[in-house]
Amino acid sequence: MSISIQTNYASLVAQENLSTNNNFQTKTITALTSGYRINQSGDDAAGLAVANKYRSSIAELNQGVLNANDGVSSLQIADGGLNNITMMLDRLKTLATQSASTTFTGDRSNINVEYQQLVQDITRQASDIGLNAGGHYNTVNNVYIGGGDNSTDAQVVIDLSGLTNAVDAASLGLSNTSVLGGGTELTGNTTRLDAPGVTFLTNNGGTASQSYTFNIVTAGGTSKQVTATVTGSATGITEAQVLSQLNGALNQYGISAQVDGNGQLNFGGSTAFTLTDNGATNATGVISNATGITVNTGVYSASGEAVFAGKAETLTFQNGTQTASVTLSAAATMAQTIDAINAQTVGLGIYAVANGTSISFQSPNNFTVTTDTAAGVFTAAGAQTVTGPTSTGTQTGNSLAALVAINTALTSVGDVQSKIGAGENKLQYAMDLANSQITNLSAAQSRIRDADVAAEASNLSKAQVLQQASIAAMAQANSSPQAVLALLK
Repeated sequence: MSISIQTNYASLVAQENLSTNNNFQTKTITALTSGYRINQSGDDAAGLAVANKYRSSIAELNQGVLNANDGVSSLQIADGGLNNITMMLDRLKTLATQSASTTFTGDRSNINVEYQQLVQDITRQASDIGLNAGGHYNTVNNVYIGGGDNSTDAQVVIDLSGLTNAVDAASLGLSNTSVLGGGTELTGNTTRLDAPGVTFLTNNGGTASQSYTFNIVTAGGTSKQVTATVTGSATGITEAQVLSQLNGALNQYGISAQVDGNGQLNFGGSTAFTLTDNGATNATGVISNATGITVNTGVYSASGEAVFAGKAETLTFQNGTQTASVTLSAAATMAQTIDAINAQTVGLGIYAVANGTSISFQSPNNFTVTTDTAAGVFTAAGAQTVTGPTSTGTQTGNSLAALVAINTALTSVGDVQSKIGAGENKLQYAMDLANSQITNLSAAQSRIRDADVAAEASNLSKAQVLQQASIAAMAQANSSPQAVLALLK
Protein backbone atom coordinates (compact mmCIF):
# COMPACT_ATOMS: atom_id res chain seq x y z
CA MET A 1 0.00 0.00 0.00
CA SER A 2 1.33 3.41 -0.90
CA ILE A 3 1.89 6.13 1.66
CA SER A 4 -0.66 8.97 1.35
CA ILE A 5 -1.18 12.26 3.15
CA GLN A 6 -4.62 13.00 1.65
CA THR A 7 -6.31 9.79 2.72
CA ASN A 8 -5.56 8.08 6.01
CA TYR A 9 -7.23 4.75 5.37
CA ALA A 10 -6.14 3.25 8.70
CA SER A 11 -7.72 6.17 10.60
CA LEU A 12 -10.98 5.80 8.66
CA VAL A 13 -11.13 2.11 9.53
CA ALA A 14 -10.40 2.94 13.18
CA GLN A 15 -13.18 5.58 13.21
CA GLU A 16 -15.69 3.15 11.71
CA ASN A 17 -14.88 0.47 14.25
CA LEU A 18 -14.95 3.01 17.10
CA SER A 19 -18.46 4.07 16.03
CA THR A 20 -19.55 0.44 15.88
CA ASN A 21 -18.08 -0.24 19.30
CA ASN A 22 -19.73 2.89 20.75
CA ASN A 23 -23.12 1.74 19.42
CA PHE A 24 -22.51 -1.73 20.86
CA GLN A 25 -21.65 -0.23 24.24
CA THR A 26 -24.68 2.08 24.17
CA LYS A 27 -27.02 -0.80 23.32
CA THR A 28 -25.52 -2.91 26.10
CA ILE A 29 -25.84 -0.10 28.67
CA THR A 30 -29.48 0.47 27.55
CA ALA A 31 -30.29 -3.20 28.03
CA LEU A 32 -28.70 -3.27 31.50
CA THR A 33 -30.36 -0.07 32.71
CA SER A 34 -33.85 -0.88 31.30
CA GLY A 35 -33.77 -4.59 31.98
CA TYR A 36 -35.06 -5.26 28.48
CA ARG A 37 -33.37 -6.90 25.54
CA ILE A 38 -35.82 -5.18 23.19
CA ASN A 39 -35.99 -1.45 23.76
CA GLN A 40 -37.08 -0.38 20.30
CA SER A 41 -38.59 -2.05 17.26
CA GLY A 42 -35.21 -2.29 15.54
CA ASP A 43 -33.88 -4.51 18.33
CA ASP A 44 -36.25 -7.37 17.34
CA ALA A 45 -39.42 -6.34 15.47
CA ALA A 46 -40.94 -9.83 15.26
CA GLY A 47 -40.14 -10.59 18.92
CA LEU A 48 -41.59 -7.24 20.02
CA ALA A 49 -44.92 -7.99 18.30
CA VAL A 50 -45.22 -11.34 20.06
CA ALA A 51 -44.16 -9.87 23.42
CA ASN A 52 -46.71 -7.05 23.10
CA LYS A 53 -49.48 -9.61 22.50
CA TYR A 54 -48.45 -11.44 25.66
CA ARG A 55 -48.36 -8.17 27.61
CA SER A 56 -51.89 -7.28 26.44
CA SER A 57 -53.18 -10.70 27.49
CA ILE A 58 -51.55 -10.31 30.90
CA ALA A 59 -53.24 -6.91 31.40
CA GLU A 60 -56.60 -8.44 30.44
CA LEU A 61 -56.15 -11.37 32.81
CA ASN A 62 -55.05 -9.16 35.71
CA GLN A 63 -58.29 -7.18 35.43
CA GLY A 64 -60.19 -10.44 34.93
CA VAL A 65 -58.90 -11.70 38.29
CA LEU A 66 -60.16 -8.49 39.89
CA ASN A 67 -63.54 -9.00 38.18
CA ALA A 68 -63.71 -12.54 39.51
CA ASN A 69 -62.88 -11.37 43.03
CA ASP A 70 -65.68 -8.81 42.78
CA GLY A 71 -68.02 -11.57 41.57
CA VAL A 72 -67.12 -13.85 44.45
CA SER A 73 -67.69 -11.00 46.92
CA SER A 74 -71.12 -10.28 45.44
CA LEU A 75 -72.11 -13.94 45.56
CA GLN A 76 -70.91 -14.21 49.15
CA ILE A 77 -73.14 -11.26 50.09
CA ALA A 78 -76.10 -12.96 48.40
CA ASP A 79 -75.19 -16.26 50.07
CA GLY A 80 -75.22 -14.60 53.49
CA GLY A 81 -78.62 -13.10 52.74
CA LEU A 82 -79.98 -16.49 51.70
CA ASN A 83 -78.76 -18.03 54.95
CA ASN A 84 -80.71 -15.36 56.80
CA ILE A 85 -83.82 -16.01 54.71
CA THR A 86 -83.62 -19.73 55.51
CA MET A 87 -83.59 -18.88 59.21
CA MET A 88 -86.68 -16.75 58.67
CA LEU A 89 -88.32 -19.67 56.87
CA ASP A 90 -87.49 -21.84 59.89
CA ARG A 91 -89.32 -19.34 62.10
CA LEU A 92 -92.28 -19.29 59.71
CA LYS A 93 -92.38 -23.07 59.89
CA THR A 94 -92.35 -22.95 63.68
CA LEU A 95 -95.29 -20.55 63.72
CA ALA A 96 -97.23 -22.58 61.15
CA THR A 97 -96.59 -25.79 63.07
CA GLN A 98 -97.82 -24.17 66.28
CA SER A 99 -101.02 -23.01 64.57
CA ALA A 100 -101.52 -26.33 62.77
CA SER A 101 -102.19 -28.16 66.04
CA THR A 102 -105.87 -28.55 66.91
CA THR A 103 -104.88 -28.44 70.60
CA PHE A 104 -103.67 -24.84 70.26
CA THR A 105 -105.88 -22.68 72.48
CA GLY A 106 -104.36 -19.25 71.86
CA ASP A 107 -105.26 -16.60 69.32
CA ARG A 108 -104.04 -17.55 65.87
CA SER A 109 -104.38 -13.92 64.79
CA ASN A 110 -101.53 -13.00 67.14
CA ILE A 111 -99.32 -15.67 65.60
CA ASN A 112 -100.29 -14.45 62.14
CA VAL A 113 -99.07 -10.92 62.93
CA GLU A 114 -95.48 -12.13 63.33
CA TYR A 115 -95.94 -14.56 60.43
CA GLN A 116 -97.01 -11.81 58.00
CA GLN A 117 -94.25 -9.45 59.14
CA LEU A 118 -91.65 -12.14 58.46
CA VAL A 119 -93.15 -12.80 55.04
CA GLN A 120 -92.85 -9.09 54.21
CA ASP A 121 -89.28 -8.94 55.53
CA ILE A 122 -88.26 -11.86 53.32
CA THR A 123 -89.17 -9.69 50.33
CA ARG A 124 -87.22 -6.75 51.77
CA GLN A 125 -84.10 -8.83 52.35
CA ALA A 126 -84.40 -10.46 48.94
CA SER A 127 -84.41 -6.95 47.44
CA ASP A 128 -81.34 -6.00 49.50
CA ILE A 129 -79.32 -8.84 48.02
CA GLY A 130 -80.72 -8.31 44.50
CA LEU A 131 -82.54 -11.65 44.31
CA ASN A 132 -86.09 -10.36 44.27
CA ALA A 133 -88.04 -10.82 41.04
CA GLY A 134 -86.30 -8.58 38.51
CA GLY A 135 -83.52 -7.70 40.98
CA HIS A 136 -80.06 -6.77 39.74
CA TYR A 137 -78.70 -10.28 40.35
CA ASN A 138 -81.92 -12.06 39.30
CA THR A 139 -80.52 -12.34 35.79
CA VAL A 140 -77.83 -14.11 33.79
CA ASN A 141 -74.61 -12.82 35.40
CA ASN A 142 -71.54 -12.73 33.13
CA VAL A 143 -68.13 -12.23 34.74
CA TYR A 144 -65.43 -11.44 32.16
CA ILE A 145 -62.14 -13.13 33.05
CA GLY A 146 -60.28 -13.23 29.74
CA GLY A 147 -57.78 -15.79 28.53
CA GLY A 148 -60.11 -17.39 25.99
CA ASP A 149 -60.00 -17.48 22.21
CA ASN A 150 -63.43 -15.83 22.08
CA SER A 151 -65.70 -13.77 24.33
CA THR A 152 -67.80 -16.81 25.27
CA ASP A 153 -64.83 -18.78 26.58
CA ALA A 154 -63.48 -15.69 28.32
CA GLN A 155 -66.56 -15.34 30.54
CA VAL A 156 -67.98 -17.24 33.53
CA VAL A 157 -71.78 -17.44 33.39
CA ILE A 158 -73.84 -17.67 36.60
CA ASP A 159 -77.51 -18.00 35.71
CA LEU A 160 -79.72 -16.64 38.50
CA SER A 161 -82.48 -15.46 36.19
CA GLY A 162 -86.22 -16.01 36.36
CA LEU A 163 -88.77 -16.52 39.10
CA THR A 164 -87.26 -19.89 40.03
CA ASN A 165 -84.15 -18.05 41.24
CA ALA A 166 -85.95 -15.17 42.96
CA VAL A 167 -86.40 -15.46 46.74
CA ASP A 168 -88.90 -12.72 47.53
CA ALA A 169 -92.12 -13.85 49.20
CA ALA A 170 -94.21 -13.79 46.03
CA SER A 171 -91.67 -15.83 44.03
CA LEU A 172 -91.41 -18.34 46.88
CA GLY A 173 -95.20 -18.70 47.00
CA LEU A 174 -95.49 -17.26 50.51
CA SER A 175 -97.21 -13.92 49.94
CA ASN A 176 -100.72 -15.40 50.14
CA THR A 177 -100.12 -17.78 53.03
CA SER A 178 -101.23 -17.29 56.62
CA VAL A 179 -101.63 -19.20 59.88
CA LEU A 180 -105.09 -17.84 60.62
CA GLY A 181 -107.66 -20.39 61.63
CA GLY A 182 -110.57 -21.35 59.49
CA GLY A 183 -111.59 -22.72 56.18
CA THR A 184 -114.57 -22.26 53.92
CA GLU A 185 -117.17 -24.97 53.40
CA LEU A 186 -118.92 -25.14 50.06
CA THR A 187 -122.33 -23.50 49.91
CA GLY A 188 -125.12 -26.07 50.16
CA ASN A 189 -122.78 -29.07 50.18
CA THR A 190 -123.89 -32.19 52.05
CA THR A 191 -121.38 -34.77 50.80
CA ARG A 192 -119.03 -36.32 53.35
CA LEU A 193 -115.60 -37.55 52.33
CA ASP A 194 -114.61 -39.23 55.57
CA ALA A 195 -116.74 -42.38 55.53
CA PRO A 196 -114.47 -45.44 55.87
CA GLY A 197 -113.78 -47.25 52.62
CA VAL A 198 -115.82 -44.89 50.44
CA THR A 199 -114.43 -44.00 47.01
CA PHE A 200 -115.34 -41.17 44.66
CA LEU A 201 -115.50 -40.42 40.94
CA THR A 202 -115.81 -43.94 39.62
CA ASN A 203 -115.87 -43.95 35.82
CA ASN A 204 -119.38 -44.17 34.43
CA GLY A 205 -119.51 -44.11 30.64
CA GLY A 206 -116.26 -42.19 30.32
CA THR A 207 -113.44 -40.71 32.39
CA ALA A 208 -114.93 -39.40 35.62
CA SER A 209 -114.01 -35.90 36.79
CA GLN A 210 -115.20 -33.00 38.92
CA SER A 211 -113.90 -29.46 38.72
CA TYR A 212 -113.95 -26.25 40.74
CA THR A 213 -113.49 -22.80 39.23
CA PHE A 214 -111.79 -20.16 41.38
CA ASN A 215 -111.73 -16.42 40.78
CA ILE A 216 -108.52 -15.15 42.40
CA VAL A 217 -106.11 -12.22 42.26
CA THR A 218 -102.38 -12.80 41.94
CA ALA A 219 -99.84 -11.05 44.16
CA GLY A 220 -99.24 -8.60 41.34
CA GLY A 221 -102.93 -7.63 41.23
CA THR A 222 -103.95 -9.54 38.10
CA SER A 223 -107.39 -11.14 38.11
CA LYS A 224 -107.22 -14.78 37.20
CA GLN A 225 -109.60 -17.70 36.83
CA VAL A 226 -108.22 -21.07 37.87
CA THR A 227 -109.92 -24.43 37.42
CA ALA A 228 -108.91 -27.33 39.66
CA THR A 229 -109.98 -30.67 38.25
CA VAL A 230 -110.07 -33.99 40.06
CA THR A 231 -109.91 -37.08 37.83
CA GLY A 232 -111.40 -40.38 38.91
CA SER A 233 -110.66 -43.94 37.85
CA ALA A 234 -112.35 -47.22 37.01
CA THR A 235 -112.43 -48.17 40.70
CA GLY A 236 -112.82 -44.68 42.14
CA ILE A 237 -110.39 -42.62 44.22
CA THR A 238 -110.00 -42.12 47.96
CA GLU A 239 -110.39 -39.04 50.13
CA ALA A 240 -106.59 -38.69 50.28
CA GLN A 241 -106.32 -38.83 46.49
CA VAL A 242 -109.04 -36.19 46.13
CA LEU A 243 -107.17 -33.81 48.44
CA SER A 244 -103.83 -34.57 46.80
CA GLN A 245 -105.10 -33.63 43.34
CA LEU A 246 -106.80 -30.45 44.56
CA ASN A 247 -103.80 -29.27 46.58
CA GLY A 248 -101.48 -30.05 43.69
CA ALA A 249 -103.45 -27.56 41.60
CA LEU A 250 -104.20 -24.95 44.28
CA ASN A 251 -101.29 -24.73 46.75
CA GLN A 252 -99.31 -22.56 44.34
CA TYR A 253 -102.04 -19.93 44.72
CA GLY A 254 -102.07 -20.05 48.51
CA ILE A 255 -105.27 -22.14 48.66
CA SER A 256 -105.52 -25.50 50.40
CA ALA A 257 -108.17 -28.19 50.31
CA GLN A 258 -108.98 -30.23 53.42
CA VAL A 259 -111.78 -32.12 55.11
CA ASP A 260 -113.32 -30.46 58.17
CA GLY A 261 -114.92 -31.86 61.28
CA ASN A 262 -118.17 -32.42 59.38
CA GLY A 263 -116.35 -34.64 56.92
CA GLN A 264 -116.98 -32.15 54.12
CA LEU A 265 -114.60 -30.58 51.65
CA ASN A 266 -113.50 -27.04 52.45
CA PHE A 267 -110.91 -24.61 51.14
CA GLY A 268 -108.64 -22.41 53.25
CA GLY A 269 -106.01 -19.76 52.75
CA SER A 270 -105.55 -16.02 52.95
CA THR A 271 -105.82 -15.67 49.18
CA ALA A 272 -108.89 -13.77 48.07
CA PHE A 273 -111.19 -16.15 46.16
CA THR A 274 -114.68 -17.09 45.17
CA LEU A 275 -115.40 -20.53 43.77
CA THR A 276 -118.02 -22.48 41.88
CA ASP A 277 -118.53 -26.24 42.10
CA ASN A 278 -118.93 -27.31 38.47
CA GLY A 279 -120.21 -30.75 39.44
CA ALA A 280 -119.11 -34.15 38.22
CA THR A 281 -119.21 -35.73 34.77
CA ASN A 282 -119.22 -39.43 33.85
CA ALA A 283 -119.00 -40.21 37.54
CA THR A 284 -120.52 -42.29 40.26
CA GLY A 285 -119.78 -40.81 43.68
CA VAL A 286 -119.38 -37.01 43.62
CA ILE A 287 -116.89 -35.17 45.81
CA SER A 288 -119.37 -32.43 46.66
CA ASN A 289 -122.81 -31.24 45.60
CA ALA A 290 -122.47 -27.52 46.31
CA THR A 291 -124.73 -24.92 44.73
CA GLY A 292 -124.17 -21.26 43.93
CA ILE A 293 -120.94 -19.39 44.55
CA THR A 294 -118.79 -19.87 47.66
CA VAL A 295 -116.89 -16.86 49.03
CA ASN A 296 -113.73 -17.22 51.12
CA THR A 297 -114.95 -16.64 54.68
CA GLY A 298 -111.51 -17.16 56.20
CA VAL A 299 -110.52 -13.53 55.52
CA TYR A 300 -111.94 -10.07 56.18
CA SER A 301 -114.49 -9.26 53.49
CA ALA A 302 -117.09 -6.80 52.29
CA SER A 303 -119.80 -7.54 49.74
CA GLY A 304 -120.64 -5.32 46.82
CA GLU A 305 -124.11 -4.65 45.39
CA ALA A 306 -125.89 -7.90 44.47
CA VAL A 307 -126.03 -6.87 40.80
CA PHE A 308 -123.12 -4.75 39.64
CA ALA A 309 -124.07 -1.39 38.11
CA GLY A 310 -121.30 0.77 36.70
CA LYS A 311 -121.32 4.30 38.04
CA ALA A 312 -118.88 7.18 38.37
CA GLU A 313 -117.76 6.93 41.99
CA THR A 314 -114.73 6.98 44.24
CA LEU A 315 -113.89 4.11 46.58
CA THR A 316 -111.53 4.67 49.50
CA PHE A 317 -109.77 1.70 51.12
CA GLN A 318 -107.71 1.78 54.32
CA ASN A 319 -105.90 -0.98 56.19
CA GLY A 320 -104.78 1.00 59.24
CA THR A 321 -101.49 2.27 57.83
CA GLN A 322 -102.16 3.02 54.15
CA THR A 323 -104.96 4.46 52.07
CA ALA A 324 -105.89 3.95 48.44
CA SER A 325 -108.54 5.83 46.49
CA VAL A 326 -109.99 4.43 43.27
CA THR A 327 -112.01 6.53 40.85
CA LEU A 328 -114.35 4.42 38.73
CA SER A 329 -116.07 5.12 35.43
CA ALA A 330 -119.76 4.55 34.77
CA ALA A 331 -118.86 3.00 31.42
CA ALA A 332 -116.53 0.37 32.94
CA THR A 333 -117.59 -3.26 32.95
CA MET A 334 -117.39 -5.34 36.12
CA ALA A 335 -114.13 -6.91 34.94
CA GLN A 336 -112.65 -3.48 34.18
CA THR A 337 -113.82 -2.21 37.55
CA ILE A 338 -112.17 -5.15 39.34
CA ASP A 339 -108.87 -4.56 37.52
CA ALA A 340 -108.99 -0.82 38.28
CA ILE A 341 -109.56 -1.50 41.99
CA ASN A 342 -106.81 -4.11 42.27
CA ALA A 343 -104.33 -1.84 40.51
CA GLN A 344 -104.62 0.55 43.46
CA THR A 345 -105.27 -1.78 46.41
CA VAL A 346 -102.87 -4.67 45.84
CA GLY A 347 -100.21 -2.77 47.80
CA LEU A 348 -102.57 -2.73 50.80
CA GLY A 349 -103.24 -6.46 50.56
CA ILE A 350 -106.86 -5.80 49.63
CA TYR A 351 -108.30 -7.59 46.58
CA ALA A 352 -111.48 -7.44 44.52
CA VAL A 353 -112.74 -10.69 42.97
CA ALA A 354 -115.76 -11.54 40.87
CA ASN A 355 -118.68 -12.99 42.83
CA GLY A 356 -121.23 -13.89 40.21
CA THR A 357 -122.97 -10.63 39.29
CA SER A 358 -121.33 -8.89 42.26
CA ILE A 359 -117.85 -8.06 43.55
CA SER A 360 -116.31 -9.42 46.75
CA PHE A 361 -113.64 -7.36 48.56
CA GLN A 362 -111.25 -9.47 50.63
CA SER A 363 -108.07 -9.11 52.69
CA PRO A 364 -106.22 -11.32 55.19
CA ASN A 365 -106.04 -8.23 57.44
CA ASN A 366 -108.71 -5.87 58.72
CA PHE A 367 -109.65 -2.97 56.44
CA THR A 368 -112.31 -0.34 55.84
CA VAL A 369 -113.96 0.75 52.61
CA THR A 370 -116.17 3.72 51.81
CA THR A 371 -117.88 5.00 48.68
CA ASP A 372 -119.12 8.48 47.82
CA THR A 373 -121.97 7.30 45.61
CA ALA A 374 -125.02 5.14 46.27
CA ALA A 375 -126.15 2.31 43.97
CA GLY A 376 -122.77 1.91 42.41
CA VAL A 377 -120.44 -0.84 43.59
CA PHE A 378 -122.24 -0.72 46.93
CA THR A 379 -125.90 -0.25 47.80
CA ALA A 380 -125.37 2.95 49.75
CA ALA A 381 -122.78 5.67 50.11
CA GLY A 382 -120.53 5.89 53.14
CA ALA A 383 -118.71 3.16 55.09
CA GLN A 384 -119.40 -0.44 54.15
CA THR A 385 -119.58 -3.37 56.54
CA VAL A 386 -116.44 -5.52 56.67
CA THR A 387 -116.91 -8.98 58.13
CA GLY A 388 -114.08 -10.61 60.06
CA PRO A 389 -112.80 -14.12 59.30
CA THR A 390 -115.19 -16.90 60.19
CA SER A 391 -114.47 -20.59 60.17
CA THR A 392 -116.93 -22.95 58.54
CA GLY A 393 -114.19 -25.51 58.20
CA THR A 394 -111.07 -26.71 59.98
CA GLN A 395 -109.08 -24.29 62.15
CA THR A 396 -105.79 -25.67 60.87
CA GLY A 397 -106.34 -25.56 57.11
CA ASN A 398 -104.44 -22.32 56.51
CA SER A 399 -101.52 -23.46 58.67
CA LEU A 400 -101.30 -26.80 56.88
CA ALA A 401 -101.28 -25.02 53.52
CA ALA A 402 -98.58 -22.67 54.84
CA LEU A 403 -96.43 -25.62 55.86
CA VAL A 404 -96.66 -27.02 52.33
CA ALA A 405 -95.69 -23.63 50.89
CA ILE A 406 -92.80 -23.19 53.36
CA ASN A 407 -91.37 -26.61 52.53
CA THR A 408 -91.50 -25.73 48.84
CA ALA A 409 -89.87 -22.36 49.58
CA LEU A 410 -87.05 -24.03 51.51
CA THR A 411 -86.37 -26.27 48.53
CA SER A 412 -86.37 -23.27 46.19
CA VAL A 413 -83.97 -21.29 48.39
CA GLY A 414 -81.73 -24.35 48.64
CA ASP A 415 -81.64 -24.58 44.85
CA VAL A 416 -80.58 -20.92 44.59
CA GLN A 417 -77.93 -21.45 47.27
CA SER A 418 -76.52 -24.39 45.33
CA LYS A 419 -76.29 -22.26 42.18
CA ILE A 420 -74.55 -19.46 44.07
CA GLY A 421 -72.14 -21.92 45.67
CA ALA A 422 -71.41 -23.44 42.27
CA GLY A 423 -70.87 -19.92 40.91
CA GLU A 424 -68.37 -19.11 43.66
CA ASN A 425 -66.45 -22.30 42.85
CA LYS A 426 -66.53 -21.58 39.11
CA LEU A 427 -65.10 -18.13 39.70
CA GLN A 428 -62.39 -19.49 42.00
CA TYR A 429 -61.38 -22.07 39.40
CA ALA A 430 -61.40 -19.34 36.75
CA MET A 431 -59.11 -17.20 38.93
CA ASP A 432 -56.74 -20.14 39.44
CA LEU A 433 -56.52 -20.65 35.68
CA ALA A 434 -56.12 -16.91 35.04
CA ASN A 435 -53.27 -16.67 37.57
CA SER A 436 -51.61 -19.67 35.95
CA GLN A 437 -51.96 -18.03 32.55
CA ILE A 438 -50.55 -14.77 33.90
CA THR A 439 -47.51 -16.63 35.27
CA ASN A 440 -46.83 -18.52 32.05
CA LEU A 441 -47.49 -15.57 29.75
CA SER A 442 -45.17 -13.43 31.89
CA ALA A 443 -42.48 -16.07 31.57
CA ALA A 444 -42.98 -16.24 27.81
CA GLN A 445 -42.82 -12.46 27.51
CA SER A 446 -39.70 -12.41 29.70
CA ARG A 447 -37.90 -14.89 27.48
CA ILE A 448 -38.51 -12.64 24.47
CA ARG A 449 -38.20 -9.11 25.92
CA ASP A 450 -36.10 -9.25 29.09
CA ALA A 451 -32.35 -8.80 28.97
CA ASP A 452 -29.92 -11.56 29.99
CA VAL A 453 -28.06 -9.53 32.59
CA ALA A 454 -25.07 -11.88 32.76
CA ALA A 455 -24.62 -11.84 29.00
CA GLU A 456 -25.11 -8.09 28.79
CA ALA A 457 -22.58 -7.50 31.61
CA SER A 458 -20.06 -9.56 29.65
CA ASN A 459 -20.92 -7.61 26.53
CA LEU A 460 -20.37 -4.34 28.41
CA SER A 461 -16.87 -5.42 29.42
CA LYS A 462 -16.18 -6.46 25.84
CA ALA A 463 -17.59 -3.17 24.51
CA GLN A 464 -15.46 -1.12 26.91
CA VAL A 465 -12.24 -2.99 25.92
CA LEU A 466 -13.04 -2.67 22.21
CA GLN A 467 -13.79 1.04 22.63
CA GLN A 468 -10.50 1.65 24.41
CA ALA A 469 -8.61 -0.40 21.83
CA SER A 470 -10.30 1.50 18.99
CA ILE A 471 -9.35 4.83 20.52
CA ALA A 472 -5.72 3.70 20.97
CA ALA A 473 -5.53 2.31 17.42
CA MET A 474 -7.08 5.44 15.96
CA ALA A 475 -4.42 7.52 17.76
CA GLN A 476 -1.74 5.39 16.13
CA ALA A 477 -3.45 5.64 12.75
CA ASN A 478 -3.66 9.41 13.03
CA SER A 479 0.07 9.67 13.79
CA SER A 480 1.26 7.38 10.96
CA PRO A 481 1.22 10.13 8.17
CA GLN A 482 3.85 11.98 10.15
CA ALA A 483 6.34 9.34 8.88
CA VAL A 484 6.15 11.09 5.47
CA LEU A 485 8.09 14.01 6.96
CA ALA A 486 11.15 11.76 7.31
CA LEU A 487 11.21 11.39 3.53
CA LEU A 488 11.29 15.17 3.07
CA LYS A 489 14.34 15.85 5.24
